[in-house]
This record gives sequence, C-alpha cells and structure tokens, in this order.
Amino acid sequence: MKLLLKKIILSSLLLLVSTAIFSNPIDWGNAQWIWQEKDSPSNTWMCFRKTVELEKVPEIIEAHISVDSKFWLWVNGEMVMFEGGLSRGPSQAGEWNRKEKITPANSWYETVNIQSHLKEGKNTIAILVWYWGRETHKGTHIDSKKGGLLFHSQIGNQTVVSDKSWNVLQHTAYDNSIEPPSKNLTQYGVQFDAQNALNDWTSKAWYMPDYNDKKWKKATEKGKLGIAPWYNVEPNIVPHLINHGLANYENHEELNLPFESNGKVLKCKLPFNKQINPYFEIESKTAGDTIFITTDNHLNQITATYVTKKGKQSFECFSWMNGHDIKYTFPKGIKVNVLKYRWMSVGKMAGSFEVDDPFYTRLWEMGNNTLFVCARDNFMDCPDRERALWIGDVADQASYLFYSMDNAGRQLLKKAILQTMMFSEDGVIGALGPLRVRELVSQSLQFISGAIWPYYLNTGDKATLEKVYPYVFSYLDLFPMQENGLPEYRRGKSADTWDWLDWGVENTIDKEPIQMAFYYLALKEAHKMANVVGNKEHIQWYQSRIESMEIAYDKAYWKDGFYSTDIKKFKDDRANAIAIVSGIAKPKYYNQIVDNVLIPNRFSSPHFEWIVEEAMCIAGRHEASLKRMKEQYQSQVNRKGMTTLYEKFPKGGSYNHAWNAPNTILSKYIAGVQPTAVAWSEFEISPTLLHIKKLSEKIPTVKGTIDFTINVTSQQYEIDLHSPKETKAIIGIPKGNKKIQKVLVNGREVWKDGSFINKLHGLSFEKDVDNFLKFKLTGGEYIVKAIYEEEL
Repeated sequence: MKLLLKKIILSSLLLLVSTAIFSNPIDWGNAQWIWQEKDSPSNTWMCFRKTVELEKVPEIIEAHISVDSKFWLWVNGEMVMFEGGLSRGPSQAGEWNRKEKITPANSWYETVNIQSHLKEGKNTIAILVWYWGRETHKGTHIDSKKGGLLFHSQIGNQTVVSDKSWNVLQHTAYDNSIEPPSKNLTQYGVQFDAQNALNDWTSKAWYMPDYNDKKWKKATEKGKLGIAPWYNVEPNIVPHLINHGLANYENHEELNLPFESNGKVLKCKLPFNKQINPYFEIESKTAGDTIFITTDNHLNQITATYVTKKGKQSFECFSWMNGHDIKYTFPKGIKVNVLKYRWMSVGKMAGSFEVDDPFYTRLWEMGNNTLFVCARDNFMDCPDRERALWIGDVADQASYLFYSMDNAGRQLLKKAILQTMMFSEDGVIGALGPLRVRELVSQSLQFISGAIWPYYLNTGDKATLEKVYPYVFSYLDLFPMQENGLPEYRRGKSADTWDWLDWGVENTIDKEPIQMAFYYLALKEAHKMANVVGNKEHIQWYQSRIESMEIAYDKAYWKDGFYSTDIKKFKDDRANAIAIVSGIAKPKYYNQIVDNVLIPNRFSSPHFEWIVEEAMCIAGRHEASLKRMKEQYQSQVNRKGMTTLYEKFPKGGSYNHAWNAPNTILSKYIAGVQPTAVAWSEFEISPTLLHIKKLSEKIPTVKGTIDFTINVTSQQYEIDLHSPKETKAIIGIPKGNKKIQKVLVNGREVWKDGSFINKLHGLSFEKDVDNFLKFKLTGGEYIVKAIYEEEL
C-alpha cells in the first residue's frame, strides 16, 4: 500500500513538473496555423507572403514564428533569418499511445527582431517553410504529420498574425518525391529544378517586395494555438544559429574562377569539418543540365541535385551537409563564376587551448571541432549518419563543452536534459530522446552524473535542476537492492532496450561492475541534487545505498583489479576505470589498477577512452594518461587533412563522432582548471604540466571568460591570469621536486621562505599541500610568479 501511494504521489509530481517545464509568455491572439488546403506530403517546401502597410515604424518589433519543421524569413527582400526552427518535441503534450505509435509533443517558436528591416508604407513579409513530414527510429524530431506556420507580431497598434489573408504556394522547383536519404536520418537532401523556380516575368524572386503573387492561393486556416497536432508552442531556449555569411573556400585561388567546366568532380576545401550550405553562381547555355553536390564524408546522406535553366543563375542548398571537402560536379561546358559556402553554427568557438607540444594542441582542436560539428538542433552522435541525441554521447560532450562553448552550448545541454527527462516513461530515462524511450542503462546513469549535475554545477541553473530532479530519483528507484548490498543488474524494461555499454572490444567488456559503478556515481551526484533542491528524505535514501555499495562492490569484484567472474577474460580497462572515476574504488588500489589493467589493456572505444585517461589522472598517473592518449590518437592527429575524430580506434564509423573527449583530460587535469563552486563563482587552476613548459587557455564561463597563460622554466613558474568579476580563483603553484623560495603577485612579494608575508587586497593564502602552494584571488588581472630554489 505504501509503495502504491509513493508511486501515485511521484506520478502526480512528475505530471505537475511536466506542465511547468516551459513558459509561453506570448499572447498569440487570433493567430492561426496556416498551410495550403491539403495537408501536404513529406519534404514539402511552402512559400508564404503577406503585405503590411505602416504609417510609422516602432522602435521595437518582434515576430514570433513557429513551424514544422524549418523556415527562412525575408522582410522587404532582405534575408532576416537563415534557417529558423528546431526539431519538434520540447515537451510532451499528452499521454503517449505506444500501441498506435502516437507521440504528441509541443512545438518550438522563435522570436526574431524585424524592426530594422521595416519601413514606412508597404512591407512584404515572406517565409519559406520546409516540412519534413517524417521521423526516424533514431531521430530527435517528432513529426506533427501536418505542415504548418504560426506567426504573430505586434507592430505598434497593428497586430499581424498568420491567417487566411496570407498568400501561399508550394514551391514548384523543389522535388518532394525524392526518397529519404536513409532510414536513420530525418532530413532530406535537395533536388531543385531551376526551370520551375518561382520567379515572375521580370525574373524577380518570389520573396521580393514587387514580385507578382496574384495567382497564389489564400492560406487555409488549420486552427488556433493549442490545437492538435501542434499543441502548445514553447520558446526556443537555444540562441539562433550564427550566420557566418557566404565565404570563399580555402582553395579559392586554385579554382581559377571563373572557368568553364570540363565535367570532372571539383573539390572545394573547407578550413575544417563544419556544417555548411553550398552555393554557386553559373551560366548555362542550355536548360536541363544536372549539377550534383556532395562531400568527402563517406557516411554523408545529404546531397543536392540542381537542374539548370538557360542563362545566369545561382543556387544555395538549404539542407545542410558537412565534411572537409565539398564536391561539385558541373556538366561539361557550364561556366562557373562563383563557388562559396555558408557556415551556420550554434554559438561561437569561445574556448581555446594551446601548449608547446603540438600533438596535444592539435588533438584539442580536433576534439573541439568534433564538438561543434555535432551540435545544431541538438547535440548529436554524428552529423552525417544519424544526427541523433544519444544521451551517453551528450554526457561525453558535457564533460568538455564548458571549456569550449559559449551560452549556446550551455542552453543546448539544457534542452537535451529537459527533452530527455520530460519524455521518460514509467520512470525510464531513454537513451535516444525524445522520440522514444529506448533504454541503455549505463547511458541513462551516465547522463545523470555526467550531464545533469555538471550542467547545474557549471551554470547554477537551479530552476532546471528542480524540474528534472523528480525524474532522476524516479529512475534510480527502479533498481531494487539485493541482499549482497548491490542493486540488481538492470538490462532495461523498455520494448526496445539494448544491453550495450561500449563499441570497443566487446567480448572483454565486464558489464556488471561497470553498471554498478555508474549507478554508484549517479547516486552520489543525485545526493548532491537532493541537497540543492532540499529533499531531506531522498538524502538519507541515497546515503544508505552509497554506504551499502561501497562495502559490497569491493567484496564482490576486487581480485587484483575489479572483475565480475573470469579474471583472464575480464581484465577490462573500462570497468576498472569507471571504478576509480566513480569513487567506489579505494585509493589504495589505484596504482595496482593502473599498472595491471589500464596500462596494458586497450579495450575501450573513444566513448570510454577519456574515462580511462581520467582514472589515470585521478590516480596521480598523469604521465601514463598522456602517453596512452597519444598512442590512441596518434594516427588520427598525424592525418593532416583531418580536423575531427573518429567513432572507433584507430579509425572507423563516422569521422566526426561526439563521444571523443580528450579535451576533458587536457583542460581539467593537465591545465588543472575546474569549478570548485557553483557557476564558476570559484574555480581552481592547479596544473600538472609534466614536460609542458608553456600553456594558454581561454574558458567561456557563465561569469565571463577565464584567460590565462602559464610559462615554466627551471627557475620559475609564472601565470598571467584574467579572472572575471564576481569570481575567486584558487591558483595552485606546482612544486614538483623543488622548493618555492618566494612568490610575487603583480610584482609584490606575498610569500617568502615558507611564510605568507603580504596581504594584498583580494589575495589570501589558501594552503600548502604536497604538490601545490595555493593562493586565492578575487576577479581581476594578475601576474603570479614563483621563484624556485635549486633542485633538492
């Protein structure tokens, strides 16, 4: 009876939370979802036009736009927004009907400032909407099964909304009968026939103000806000994509533009692997020639096919693709005048890392590029094969996105957390969200400890933590404890569960101790969450399980390393690494684990590799960690044309896979930077440099950018630091095998012969520990210099 009551209360709490995840501050008034009369088939491109007359342009004008699936916005012929909209599914809109495969979900809306594009008199608003009309078993988009546009803008006293006064026409140049690119990818490629382009008799494009749209039909009203299948609309919490504009390719000079095509494939090089929209301007003597665009990516599913009209013409593929080289195939005789590309990115590459060992600098950059190319509507496993939100990959990305990405990255992680947790079913956290609850137990546990808690720690966003915390407890409560003090091994209970842990050497993977360690780590991080949200009852529940597991894990698995049964078969680097990283392994075992398991065995894929390297650093074996990292990634770093990292070692699968995270080790343990208080209000820089003599890093935090450079010689250690306001920095000066004679801060002695001697404003002595002498500084500009005595 008590258990039943507990479940009823928890279910009610989850439902209450689910209705409060997002807010909808916009009064949409009489705005209608509009489309053409029929609910168009998949892969439809729909054009909308509306003329608005203004006596005066107000100082602030925002347009609110929601679509299924993507849109492009012009005002008075000027591009205002290139690709708005997100994959649908910010939260559930009702109960799932798994038998009939009905998964209702709300829609996102964008807020766009259009004020600077308006003028007194007549104004033309033009919107191109691309309706995907499909969802895949690995996608993150929930298909509404109807194309739709919802628009609202308050322009002074005039309210402009989507209704039957808008003109609408299905774009005649886009072929919507082409096959989907794959069973995994939601998005389509593009087939565009310029002979059917929407230009009037004066060759004006359909989105220009003086285009003649009199033959277009009036839009059909499909219903007001809240109606199925779009349900409620919720504000996009991720900043708009940054439009970097049309740019020349890296080999622009070698292309010798303009030129007449010889019919061969033309390779255009990108500076690094990025998400782009290819563009060209050509002249064709005949109509009906076919131009084909793809990339060097062997898993690429998105391509563009363009059929020419006669004369001058230009084209940009609105379905993005990625790669190192963009391949154009122009028929023989076509004159090519311009070749460019448009890079769209989620935020900026705000972080950087550089050391005097070029291998680790380049590896960090490759990891950074991999992170960025795997982020757009959501964090994804790879940008070519699936574009799927696997939450284990997200947890890997979360380990270092706070060293690399600006606010856009933080918000993208928030979106992943909200969507994943909101679409949990019967307490189960799905590993592939939000479309369905496919449970991969270790990924769900890793997501709790590696994504949800780090998000709060790095941002201080308590409101989001409070929203998702009930789902965290609900999932951890699914693991019944056994008499031996450990929870039951969970294989998952969803219809399509998968007892998977890693792509490495699978016949050596020791599943049971791995899942137990991940569960232990999730308990520890959830315990912290319960403290933050003030749930005292759960605090004791976690503490009891944590204490039980600490004794039981050792008893069940320790045998000169952690193994479930067969020592010869299961000498698994993954199981032993997560035992250290989770904290369930006792420090007295560390060196034994490193020497007997982690150094000789290389069973991990990149998904687990960084965890192994982190375990070595936690064990104080930084040099062994860097050595292993170099040996694992050397062949990829040596490939000069590569700028991203493979799914498998030494190569294989996608060549830009999200779960590579060597950057975590380099930033957190070699540079020694990590937050020591919520939202980076306090952080530490205590590096373990080893052979490195110079290191520079920029870290974009919620408090501002931390920017520092370290220089080391045999006689001194110096750090030049810019620390944001409202922060405190703990500066750890490494001692190594030397004695620190004195320390100067901005030229003034503060430490001499073992004593703190000068209390500068904003400076305090922290502690003298085995490896570091530590000081604490308030935000500001500092040069901290330590002078060493001769080696002992």
